[in-house]
Amino acid sequence: MTKNNLLLVLLAAALAVVYAVWFADWFHPAVVKISHTSRDRTQIYRRGSVLPSLIFRVNPRIRLTELKVVPLAEYETNKSVLPVWHLVSDSNSVPVLDFSYGQNIGGMHPAIQRVRAEPLETNVTYRMFVSAGRTTGQHDFELK
Repeated sequence: MTKNNLLLVLLAAALAVVYAVWFADWFHPAVVKISHTSRDRTQIYRRGSVLPSLIFRVNPRIRLTELKVVPLAEYETNKSVLPVWHLVSDSNSVPVLDFSYGQNIGGMHPAIQRVRAEPLETNVTYRMFVSAGRTTGQHDFELK
């Protein structure tokens, strides 16, 4: 192999490394994109209290392993704030694309037994954390 050929091989290898680091998502953790919409109807919940009809959409369709909603202001001062809604999956959850706030998702259960989603307050910003294995995502939302 001549010096010219060796130089070209090293240049091609360097370009492959640059491509893999800057342009491919090989070394970046996958991120779940979350969006939400609010509907006018409400869901009756626990002896007359009402849950808003918030619908969340995750992209792509995934099997969630954990879902947690916390008040953002409290979370920023205390990372171990109690969530208003917290579901976990021990084994195999159903792949979801969208779900409503407080909904039971197949294959998931409350992190603490018999604890359900608490009603949301208006004009309070909340943060939702979702994870599907190593894939994670978060989304801030507010109930108007």
